[in-house]
Amino acid sequence: MLTIDVAVLLAVIVFFRLRRRTEARSRFDEKLTVVIVLALGVLIAPTPAGQGILNILGQLTSGVTQASR
Repeated sequence: MLTIDVAVLLAVIVFFRLRRRTEARSRFDEKLTVVIVLALGVLIAPTPAGQGILNILGQLTSGVTQASR
């Protein structure tokens, strides 16, 4: 039996949706993309990869804050 990780499936969907030209998107299409990306974020957040991304972004923002002082 083949199993597909939902996060991977959503990542593929987001990839193909974002490849389309911006002019060809309706407001509904853009809202749907945002909802899919948020769902992907919720699925990735508790994983070790999500925690690593959070740590990297935290270090990046603290570095930018310290550099601006």
